[in-house]
Amino acid sequence: MSGSAEPIAITEGVFRDGPVPTLIGGRERETGRVVFPCPVDTDRWDPVDLPRRGTLWSWTVQRFRPKTPPYIGPEEFEPFALGYVELSGATIVESRLVNVAFDSLSIGMPVELVVIPFIRDSRGRDVRIFGFAPVAEQQNA
Repeated sequence: MSGSAEPIAITEGVFRDGPVPTLIGGRERETGRVVFPCPVDTDRWDPVDLPRRGTLWSWTVQRFRPKTPPYIGPEEFEPFALGYVELSGATIVESRLVNVAFDSLSIGMPVELVVIPFIRDSRGRDVRIFGFAPVAEQQNA
């Protein structure tokens, strides 16, 4: 997607976009428990950057277009993988799984956070969402 305006996140306060995207979780002050996304109760929760890498905990494939509302995705529906990603030492996050063939998905697969285009809004801005993609193999230099 290439809109004329600056791209925007699908919602505020869930992730930071940029060369190194980050999910924004919340740490409960009293217990240290980490959740995603960060709750808005600033008296109880502190925002924290979550690990960018994790492992695929469970997954499925969405093969039909969900009801609208609440689904706001493209009219032309393409099946997509959806999974739970365990971010070690933090929490488990539900996310799209991208840049991977459905039959290549496996529990325990290492994945990393990416930000991807989703739709274009009525003002011509590209709306972006987060997802997880398989960790690219490191090239020996």
